[in-house]
Amino acid sequence: MDGDILTTLKILIIGESGVGKSSLLLRFTDDKFDPDQPATIGVDFKVKALTVDGNTVKLAIWDTAGQERFRTLTPSYYRGAQGVIFVYDCTRPDTFSRIGAWLTELDTYATKANIVKMLVGNKIDKEDRVVDRSDGLKFARKHAMLFIEASAKTKDGVQCAFEELVEKIIQTPGLWDKDGQKGGTVNVTSQGSEQQGACSC
Repeated sequence: MDGDILTTLKILIIGESGVGKSSLLLRFTDDKFDPDQPATIGVDFKVKALTVDGNTVKLAIWDTAGQERFRTLTPSYYRGAQGVIFVYDCTRPDTFSRIGAWLTELDTYATKANIVKMLVGNKIDKEDRVVDRSDGLKFARKHAMLFIEASAKTKDGVQCAFEELVEKIIQTPGLWDKDGQKGGTVNVTSQGSEQQGACSC
């Protein structure tokens, strides 16, 4: 029954300031794009239902300010999260090189060992891109992350990114809890699928 909510998943969107985290979230939840999107102050939070492979889940998506330095927020922000989307701006190599620091923070505060990670290279609609797709793919493979390039402006890859992340979470035994509904009924993919380089959409 597609109408039944299988579970609620906590998804985080993290990365440097100005990479388009809020724009990706707005495009996914409301199918809107605001070129003058103001910087996020503190934490933004949106909820959206998504059906993947016949399973409908509710996503609680948390978006924080990239320059946010209120460290007291951090542990509660990461607690219980099943999926994380790391975002960088293809036109700003500094935002790509900082992903490693965000990964370290995740490792410090995440409460679920098998949390699903996805790397998103945003703003591929821009002509002045500097970070090549192969660079993102290589980094994602090294850290066992899903990878996709996207543009919140043109919609490219946005829906697919969230669908791939949710699909992987559902396929990971023990990552989400629903009595009697985890495990055998879901096709669990091999470890190598974590390193796939392109979305299947």
